[in-house]
Amino acid sequence: MNVWVKVRKVMLQHFSEARWYTIVLALLFYAITSWLLLLVANETALLSLSEFVYWLAVTGSTVGYGDLSPTTPAGKMIVAFYIIPLGLSIFALVVGRIAGWVTRQWQRGVLGLKTLTVNDHILVIGWNEARTLQLLKLLLQERADSSDKPDIVLCVRAEITNPLPGDIEFVKVTSFNDDDHMERAGVKDARTIIIDNPLDDVTMTTALYCSHQNTTAHIVAYFQDESLSKLLVKHCPNVECTPSVAVEMLAKSAFDPGSSVLHHDLLDVQEGQAQYSVLIPNDINSLPISALFSNFKTHYDAILIGYAPKGDYRLMRVNPPLSDTVQGGDKLFYIAEHRVNNIDWSRLAHKEARDV
Repeated sequence: MNVWVKVRKVMLQHFSEARWYTIVLALLFYAITSWLLLLVANETALLSLSEFVYWLAVTGSTVGYGDLSPTTPAGKMIVAFYIIPLGLSIFALVVGRIAGWVTRQWQRGVLGLKTLTVNDHILVIGWNEARTLQLLKLLLQERADSSDKPDIVLCVRAEITNPLPGDIEFVKVTSFNDDDHMERAGVKDARTIIIDNPLDDVTMTTALYCSHQNTTAHIVAYFQDESLSKLLVKHCPNVECTPSVAVEMLAKSAFDPGSSVLHHDLLDVQEGQAQYSVLIPNDINSLPISALFSNFKTHYDAILIGYAPKGDYRLMRVNPPLSDTVQGGDKLFYIAEHRVNNIDWSRLAHKEARDV
């Protein structure tokens, strides 16, 4: 085997994948040999460190500003037949490597293969095609009206790509119960976890896993079979189970026409009145429902419909009597055209509504 074949074999072995250390070694070799050749050609004006680095970058990339150039015949030949051709090859190699790396990172994000660095986010687990897509759009609409703008992360097992790139983060896993995979979605750091799978048993096991991994998150699980939701609540009382209510709405509309339209309007955040909630600050001692009911309507054009003591949804009081009182830590539920932010609680405490 002659020398050229050996050199060719080594070059193919190290440059076929264009690793970073290979590119760095190639750049060092190119710079050192170019400087030595210019030294031999007596190009003294190009040999200082700052002048050489600047000139080599400009010449090797063929930008060619012309402010520095070789003056000797030997120097011109070296530039024409060595520095420019080799510089072009290395420049193309570097640009191609960077472009390939950027493309791979973008593809990893679209395919859900990256580990996310998110915190206090909304994690949606499961894929139900059009229903999940609608859920994500509603979450984005809700986030637009919120003050903190949390990240929204979709975690799936299905063979899909990010359905809303640029709007949400995306993670693809093989199991919703695998620590390494779910850590990529930030399950332990999520503020809210929404679980909606085509199969209720997958929803059940995922909810149990998430409840164990994140004890402070608000977990919402959607079930088609209400008996399973009752079973989950027994084991994980902190999980809010949402059963399918389509049949109930049909029955309600039969005796109270328009009920399904009313409920759809209250759940739709894109137009019309909608239902929202707000947590009473902990420094609020006591607020009478009678004052809240009238002042919410007077100052914010909102209708108070209920409250959950200490945020416990199992103790929800809908249409509470005016004699009730609420305090810091309770959660209020109301109907309004938009979410009410920056509530002045001192105005709501008065018995009679007064405009300030």
